[in-house]
Amino acid sequence: MESQYIGSNGGLEGRGKEVEVANKSSVRGSDVILRFLAFASTLVAAIVLGVDKQTKLVSMTVVSTLPPITVPVTAKWHYMSAFVYFVVANVVACAYAALSLLLVLGNRGAKKGLALMIITLDLVMVALLFSGGGAALAVGLIGYRGNSHVQWNKVCNVFGRFCDQVAGAIGVSLLGSAAFLLLVLLAMINLHKKHN
Repeated sequence: MESQYIGSNGGLEGRGKEVEVANKSSVRGSDVILRFLAFASTLVAAIVLGVDKQTKLVSMTVVSTLPPITVPVTAKWHYMSAFVYFVVANVVACAYAALSLLLVLGNRGAKKGLALMIITLDLVMVALLFSGGGAALAVGLIGYRGNSHVQWNKVCNVFGRFCDQVAGAIGVSLLGSAAFLLLVLLAMINLHKKHN
């Protein structure tokens, strides 16, 4: 039952505190869910690309007068620095998401300085994940389409499974980026509500 009383101005009083508590618990719940989503998606993205490897037999012509030779060629994620950056960015974001989830659950709004630090680091994670995803996507597009101007051949027609895993990892990582971005937007909305 609500604890309300009619104040001297004739309006219901005591209701504002209960609404404020309900809003804090719903914000805390969405904060925990988004942090867990960010943790899970960055973990999955790092694992999917971190284990990505494919070996194929490729025919190469060394001399035009001789028949082509078949050579085993392997595509690994750590051969491209953009993919290494992507994996490291997702590992850092995953570790931060786990740590911030523990801090948010343990803090319960007691320390405002910690909340400000977490919001700032959330924003850093957004930038880190978007930059890692952009770098991996740029290299992935070159692998998918090639670049005739600089004579880079496409490789996704040969290493299809490898490219599919790269695309999947980028998509899942963007989900983590969106979760961190929503955390920053929620913090901005809450800050706006407190000042109004």
